[in-house]
Amino acid sequence: MDVKLIFSDIDGTLLNKNREISTETKSAVNRLSHLPFILISSRMPSAINHLQKVLNIEDLPIIAYNGGLILDANTVLESTEISFEITQEIVKINQNKTHLSLYHHNNWFVPELDYWSKREINNTKVQPKVQSYAESLSFLENNNFGTHKIMCMGEEINIDNLYNSLSKRFSNQIHLYRSKPTYIEIAPKQISKLSAIKLLINQNFSNLSIKQCLAFGDNYNDIEMLNGVGYSVAVNNAKPEVKKIAQYITLDAKQHGVAHFLNNYIN
Repeated sequence: MDVKLIFSDIDGTLLNKNREISTETKSAVNRLSHLPFILISSRMPSAINHLQKVLNIEDLPIIAYNGGLILDANTVLESTEISFEITQEIVKINQNKTHLSLYHHNNWFVPELDYWSKREINNTKVQPKVQSYAESLSFLENNNFGTHKIMCMGEEINIDNLYNSLSKRFSNQIHLYRSKPTYIEIAPKQISKLSAIKLLINQNFSNLSIKQCLAFGDNYNDIEMLNGVGYSVAVNNAKPEVKKIAQYITLDAKQHGVAHFLNNYIN
């Protein structure tokens, strides 16, 4: 394999059963310190940065919000937001029927520390700012910000109804991603993990080709990325649709699948 650059999804792909970087994974990544190992995720930057620290790759760029925000240290290489107007309308359409988390860069706003907030805190090890939707929208408007991501969480029937409403109203402006039956992740329509990889290569690794990139993933939002790179690997716990298009299948994430593949195939 002519691999010069590695990209890995995080949740469901890189982390173990405790949602942490295992010793096996850290060792495998550190062994390949000559190959940049880029974390690419729907997470916010601060939920990625602490994992970079564990892996000793803090000097490398990250791709956050499924490609909506690309950072190299403190430098923003690219930022694509859901407009404030659409964000405001989504809050209005929701009518407090589901939990909405609003994200901009390293700001995470929640209306209360409910079940859904606490679940995300446990998953990402990041603390949100608790304030009303009105206060969050006021902050965004006053700073001329939109949102990089909106996370909708709630009972499946309410999520179904919200998904249907938003897909009819904003089909050309936003991407709706059902990562779980009780979740909708909302992102700008024009971004993806693959588009972010292409931009990062162009800006930071212009001597490399996307065909020299290896990517790991597990979920629907990884499919385009896996189809676009030179070498694609799905963990064994990936969605069937993901495993179908991946060139290689490694062990489950909980069995250190990324480390297993790196140790057996990459020098």
